[in-house]
Order: sequence, then structure tokens, then C-alpha cells
Amino acid sequence: MKKPHVHDFCNETTFDCGHSHRMRCTTGYDIPCGSSHVHPYNGVTTVDHAHVHSFSGTTGPAIPLSGGGHIHQYQGTTSFEHGHTHNYNSLTGNEKYSRLF
Repeated sequence: MKKPHVHDFCNETTFDCGHSHRMRCTTGYDIPCGSSHVHPYNGVTTVDHAHVHSFSGTTGPAIPLSGGGHIHQYQGTTSFEHGHTHNYNSLTGNEKYSRLF
């Protein structure tokens, strides 16, 4: 049985209303999905132009890496704050295993 794992990710949102935000997060543990798995994620962006946005979603299925391990695509739209949203679309880092399992 494969050990539970997570992924770190860091990206910048789209540039809207004169600014963008950065997102840095660690996904939740893997959830089986068909022949692959996905990860839940949620967090809050950096403070820019005196506000933040929340974000949440589920990654896409695993994308194998030629050197071993895998990554996931994640994409979505932030919460509506100060009259606007931001979009994001990026890839996670490689899998990380917890010392708890």
C-alpha cells in the first residue's frame, strides 16, 4: 500500500485591477480517484492592495515525472473581494511523504 503524501505549490494569480497575488500552500492528503488520485487544497493569498482572496479546490489526477514521482495541475478562481477575482493555473511540486506514516 502506498504511503499518504502531499504536494507543495507556489504561484502567482492573474493580474487584475492593477495587481496580482501570490499563493503558497500544501495540499491535503491523496484521495483515490479512478486509477489515479487527487488532492484537496485551500488557502489565502498574500496581501496586495490592502486585501486578500481565499482559494480552494481539488487538483487534477497525477502526472508522472520521468525521474520518478508525480505532480498535479490545479486551477481555479479566487474569492470575490474588493469587486474582483483572480484566476490561477499551475502545477504542484513533487510528492512529499509525512514522517507520521
